Order: sequence, then C-alpha cells, then structure tokens
Amino acid sequence: MHIDVPSPIDLRLMSDASEWEQSAMVKRPWRAEFFARFTSEIEAASPPVHRVLELGSGPGFLAAHLLEALSSIKYVLLDFSAAMHQLALARMGILASRAQFIERNFKEAGWTEGLGQFECIVTIQAVHELRHKSYAAELHAQVRSLLTPSGIYLVCDHFVGEGGMKNDQLFMTIDEQKQALITAGFSSVKQLMVKGGLVLHYAT
Repeated sequence: MHIDVPSPIDLRLMSDASEWEQSAMVKRPWRAEFFARFTSEIEAASPPVHRVLELGSGPGFLAAHLLEALSSIKYVLLDFSAAMHQLALARMGILASRAQFIERNFKEAGWTEGLGQFECIVTIQAVHELRHKSYAAELHAQVRSLLTPSGIYLVCDHFVGEGGMKNDQLFMTIDEQKQALITAGFSSVKQLMVKGGLVLHYAT
C-alpha cells in the first residue's frame, strides 16, 4: 500500500496558478533548453507530426513555444485547472487558434475518451502530479493508447537522486522513469537530456 503525497498548492485556484506561472521560468530558466529539445525532436519525427497532445499543460509555456516554432502542428492542451487554461489562453494569443483546451484530470478514469490519435504526446513537470510514483506506468500505458503506431512520447519530469528531488514516493529515479515507460509497453526508451533536476525521455 502507498499513501498519496499531498500537494502544497491547489493549481485550480487562480492565485496558486498565477504564482506558479510567475515563478516557473525564474526558478528553472533552463526549462527553455528542454523546450528547444522538444521542438527539435518533433521536427525530426518521421512521419511528420500534425497533432500534439500536452498533459498538464499549465499556463502554456511549452504550448506557445511549440506552436510558434512548428507552423504545421495543431495542439491539444489538457489540464485539470480552468485557471491554468485561462493563463495559457492569454499567453498564446493568436497561436490559440491552432489549439484546443480540454479541462480534464489524467488521474481520473476515462480521461482519454474522445481525444483521438496523436503523432506526438508531450509533458513537462506533470507526471509527479499523479501524487505517487506508483501510478506512472498506468498513465504511460494510457498515453500509449492515444499514440499512432509510429507516434512519439516526450516525457520530462523531476527525478530523485543526486542533483534532483528528495521525496522518493512522489518522484522516481531516472532508471525508475525508464522502467515505468517499458512496463507501459514502450519498446524503445531513450534519455535525451538531464539538467537542473529534470530528465527528458523519448519513448516509442
């Protein structure tokens, strides 16, 4: 048995969502380097990526970056917080015309229903919002069901270990992250980047 790790903030509240938005790039400016790597991997994908789903899209930092850089994609932002969607819509401006905002919680059963298929699914700093690492493999399996046969999954999160986080119930080691993706049925898992307590994996 495990006990879910409670969150110290409620990102459904505009006050907490705004505070997170204002601090995210200040605390971790190297997030921009991860955004650039997401972009290059999607650009290099074959066959080309047309639809992208982001899990835990938050205030739209990654969405705005990818829509700006990749003119041929359409984007689905999935988040459980209406406040976050409001912030993302303001950030994205005209780019939002190529985006769809879905308020849904990926912790709840049936969150994948009606979303269709994607050539690429992305997420950054969201998997740990499952509030316990034991749920990760199930989430990744659900993600896999939404991918086209040649689709790619780019998943970035905090890790436990040297240079990383301390809570080993909420966060996984880098090896545990890879193993969760393999358990979910991904046949190829590559580590792309490690920096500032974040690791980015590529899974197909």
